[in-house]
Amino acid sequence: MVSALTAFRLRTLAFLLDYIFIAMYIGVLIGISISLGFGPLRAPFLKLFADPNSSEITAFLFLVLPVVLYFALFECSSWQATWGKRRMGLLVTNTHGKRLSLARSLLRSLLKFVPWELTHACIWRIPGWPLAPKVFPPIIVVGLGLVWVIVGVYVLSLFISKTHQTLYDLLAGARVVKSASG
Repeated sequence: MVSALTAFRLRTLAFLLDYIFIAMYIGVLIGISISLGFGPLRAPFLKLFADPNSSEITAFLFLVLPVVLYFALFECSSWQATWGKRRMGLLVTNTHGKRLSLARSLLRSLLKFVPWELTHACIWRIPGWPLAPKVFPPIIVVGLGLVWVIVGVYVLSLFISKTHQTLYDLLAGARVVKSASG
């Protein structure tokens, strides 16, 4: 078994590698958004972002959900890892060392991205966002503070768990382990 610091480093590097794909996907979404924002579909496109609720739902469906599915589907596949985890020699297993079920993998990925989605929920509700936010209502400050608390708990749990599981790993009955060949 690797040390907590090594586990943290490997998992962080794996996520950064996976973020290459996420960033490319975001780039594609931005390109599509720009083209829709100036084309004949401008009115229906702008309607998707007409208020905080529709903006958040649209962002969830087109950004967060595909990312969650990327992680969930690859980590319950025969690879048992995303591309980044494979590059770092990591596997996602259940607590018995077997492949995760789709349900456990989806739960793990959804919990993992709670801070990201909570951030979006808060940002869309900042008055004037994205053009000129003037004031941050207390609920937004609390929500964004909660994001950092959740991230901190996730990181801390990796360090204090004897098996280096994050809270979302523990709740989903999952572990991230070094592969025998890696």
